[in-house]
Amino acid sequence: MGFIGSGSIGRTIARLAVGAGHQVVLSNSRGPETLVDTAEELGPQASAATSEEAATAGGIVVVTVPVSAFPHVPAAQLAGKTVIDTCNYGPERDGRIPELDSKSLTSSELLLQYVPDALLVKAFNNIFYKHLLSLARPAGAADRSYLPIAGDFAPAKAAVTEFIDSIGYSVVDAGTLADSWRQATGTPVWGTPYGPYSNEKGQPVAEDAIRAALAAATQ
Repeated sequence: MGFIGSGSIGRTIARLAVGAGHQVVLSNSRGPETLVDTAEELGPQASAATSEEAATAGGIVVVTVPVSAFPHVPAAQLAGKTVIDTCNYGPERDGRIPELDSKSLTSSELLLQYVPDALLVKAFNNIFYKHLLSLARPAGAADRSYLPIAGDFAPAKAAVTEFIDSIGYSVVDAGTLADSWRQATGTPVWGTPYGPYSNEKGQPVAEDAIRAALAAATQ
């Protein structure tokens, strides 16, 4: 697993991935030397590298950066790779982006313009990182939670589903990248089903609840 960006969601996915036996290669915009402590904390299955090296190393690569950083994502190294996009648009952080404000594109479709040969799957953008860590459950658990994913490439979605299953979650297919607005910031499936931020443990969410929240979204 390669990581382009190592903020709260990226580090949480990496922690779950290491726990499931995956190797992880972390990167951020400040350089690998700033991630040495994080890699050491995660253990021998984790290492720090440049973004280009992390993209090259990962069988699946997680892009978890501000939308304003999309132009700096290493496109050449992501060509042909399954890429998980966890990113959410925040105008107060990213500045105004006309295509996103007008809803003519989803943020994933915008990312795809910068990494056109990647096999992009939207996932993990609708859950608080503390809930993501605490709600992971083994396969078959009665209280296993579901996460929505969206993408245009069936094999990439299958690979991401397998990875998500390995770290403790089941998946609801939310459609294509054009449909991924249904899990964007402020929609019914974003954050709320898993409980308030004040409850760091969160609450398990079944498949039907995720499907209902996706269906209730409006643009």
